[in-house]
Amino acid sequence: MNNLCADIGWKSINHEGEQLCGDHVDIINQNEDSVIVVLADGLGSGVKASILSTLTSKIISTMMAEGLSLEECVTTIAATLPICSVRGVAYSTFTIIHIIENKTAEIIQYDNPNVILIRNGENYDYQKNELNIDNKKIIKSVIPLEENDTFIAMSDGCPHAGIGLSYNFGWKVEDIAEYMKVLTDIGYTAKTLATMLVDECNKLYGFKPGDDATACVVHIRKREPMNLLFGPPRNRDDCNRMMSLFFSKEGKHIVCGGTTSSIAAKYLNKPLKPSLNYESGDIPPTAEIEGVDLVTEGVITINKVIEYAKDSLGKNELYEKWSIGRDGASLICRMLFEEATDINFYVGRAVNPAHQNPNLPINFNIKMNLVEELSDCLKKMGKRIKVSYF
Repeated sequence: MNNLCADIGWKSINHEGEQLCGDHVDIINQNEDSVIVVLADGLGSGVKASILSTLTSKIISTMMAEGLSLEECVTTIAATLPICSVRGVAYSTFTIIHIIENKTAEIIQYDNPNVILIRNGENYDYQKNELNIDNKKIIKSVIPLEENDTFIAMSDGCPHAGIGLSYNFGWKVEDIAEYMKVLTDIGYTAKTLATMLVDECNKLYGFKPGDDATACVVHIRKREPMNLLFGPPRNRDDCNRMMSLFFSKEGKHIVCGGTTSSIAAKYLNKPLKPSLNYESGDIPPTAEIEGVDLVTEGVITINKVIEYAKDSLGKNELYEKWSIGRDGASLICRMLFEEATDINFYVGRAVNPAHQNPNLPINFNIKMNLVEELSDCLKKMGKRIKVSYF
């Protein structure tokens, strides 16, 4: 096992006037270090295309996760899904990126635009081997992974963007690679890179997409541990044990909550320096303790982080807000969503009487529910999560 992991993110836009997307992305984790990503593009757009792409991606990802061969997967799809009676052509095209033990990428492509690999800031020309399975031309590549490799898979809605508007013949894959290689160096997450690419396609379509467009990004990066302390322990005698376990962990340390930060400051024998600067009207200000990377308020801040996390997993429309914000919630988001790969939660079960007031304007869940909700979102982002209660 190496110290690498795969950060995966994708985004789609629908054909103008369609409620459903004709592209579908499926991600299946085989184990902690192996993952299968399938991007399928159904014929046409709308309901029919959505059903075809969903079936294709589900069949391929499930069969490959069970260890079946590529030949069996393609044969099964050919036998299962219909061919268009009008055009007599394929039901769905697909791209498979199989990350094996975080050491090797196996890429399988059928009629989708070529997967782009950005390596060392350049568009890397990897080897492509042609196979013929059931009279279908399949391109297969096996690539040893390096840190900071970025794979960009897309449906043909991306290179078709701008046809007759910005470009005569669309946005070529080579030009997309040039556009993306500048962004990959900045350190954006895979989700953000996919969002930026699809948003640019939408712009080239004049915000009236003539096709479904999907981008899926797989970024290979080093593991980065992060630790978050939230709430004092139920039993006061456990304070020192909780603090010693928290501060002994490798990685950055985030402390959330007024009482919690007071306990942390006492344990470290350092002063707690609260700030009076409200960076955001609805988020309480942060504080400082020497030896702690970030100190914030508790429940209100974590509620906001959960709101941003849910949006990040969906349309990612609030990215611009938390990516540059200086309030506690935005700072936590950048540390958890962009920096961290492995996150350890240390959660105290002590009940705060202030949170039991039914007249408060916010629906305060107990800390355990908040942590559960946040950790669930982070797992969906591909993070490794461990929660310890005190």
